Amino acid sequence: MTTAAPDTGATPALKPYLRLLTATQFAFNTGFYAVLPYLAAHLGDGLGMAGWLVGLVLGLRTFSQQGLFVVGGALTDRYGPRPVVLTGCVLRIAGFCWLAQAGSTATVIGAVLLIGFAAALFSPAVESETARAAVAHETATGTPRAQVLAVFSAAGQAGAFLGPLLGSLLLLLGGDFRTACLAGAVVFVGVLAGHAKLMPHRPHRPRTARTGAALPREVFANRPFLVLCLAYSSYLVSYNQLYLALPAEVERATGSQSALGGLFALSSLLVVVAQLPLTRWSARRLPPRTALVTGLAVVATGFVAVPLAPDGPAGLLPAAALVVLLTLGQMLLVPAARGLVPDLVDDHRLGLATGALSSVSGLAVLVGSAATGTLLDTPGAVLWTVLATVPLTGAALALTLSGGRRTPEPVTAVTD
Repeated sequence: MTTAAPDTGATPALKPYLRLLTATQFAFNTGFYAVLPYLAAHLGDGLGMAGWLVGLVLGLRTFSQQGLFVVGGALTDRYGPRPVVLTGCVLRIAGFCWLAQAGSTATVIGAVLLIGFAAALFSPAVESETARAAVAHETATGTPRAQVLAVFSAAGQAGAFLGPLLGSLLLLLGGDFRTACLAGAVVFVGVLAGHAKLMPHRPHRPRTARTGAALPREVFANRPFLVLCLAYSSYLVSYNQLYLALPAEVERATGSQSALGGLFALSSLLVVVAQLPLTRWSARRLPPRTALVTGLAVVATGFVAVPLAPDGPAGLLPAAALVVLLTLGQMLLVPAARGLVPDLVDDHRLGLATGALSSVSGLAVLVGSAATGTLLDTPGAVLWTVLATVPLTGAALALTLSGGRRTPEPVTAVTD
């Protein structure tokens, strides 16, 4: 039984360690997105790569990151977050510097694989440590963990919004792609320095029979956790339609894709402005499972709205409705899903579980994107109905999860 949480104000008062992790997420996305939006153009126009090769390079980057999150999570459980985060920062700096100089296909592929693997180390460590710290903060203060995780999500979206603006500013000031890469590297030098000074050492946990090689079964044979992975995967498959089905809809409605930038900015701004008050409201009134189910239902409504919404100014009303509803659904379900992970797995496997959540979802996105691509030429009503069934299926799966919370284990790994 989940009791109503006290109203703690617009933003929970975070302890220094949580502020560090939140600032990390902001800086991480700022540095990353200062470079990523301009990578495809650099590969095609700057280096003269064929379109299929550009797609391959971008796909390899995604695989080396999302697909290997489970590796970073397992290493975090084994060695603690500090060495994994610091190693990820060093590799990201090296990758950006390498990419800035890369001029051949082989060197570009090597650089983007290094950049992706750096994130596969860095992100699961930071995300699992944030979830662990959020549970400790909830236990100590009564502030729902979803509110803390919402601050983390909003910081990441603010970085994703600011990063492309930083990259654009550098280009407007006469810089080039190499300049953007070096600027991204400088951001990560700052992240590395901050964590080397401020990130605490986790007390060493000796290896026992419970921490042996067979232990991943506690995660991968954990039915409730796998259900959460599948439900969360349905969200990521759906959200990925912002990059696959949405461009096709904008092209259909307006004859070009020039409006996509504004729609993506709308999504990021919604998260920055509305994430905290929406999560504060849902944390007081909705159990995590209910927030997850509701968020997936809102995402499904976004797909249903596309063929039903009348064409608005410039034909963008259906696309705008899709973006708004997908983003609202995301804001409801992501903090809830992340907050459920510590309830479903033991604390000493939280890193592996956090990585597995992303890796399973990344695999689902790979399969789901291929399937969606075959539907883009079908009638709109068919396409959007099929897409709506994906989050609805995830919502049905999420309903089988427990709606309550287990009592958190004492958290000794996180210090200020």
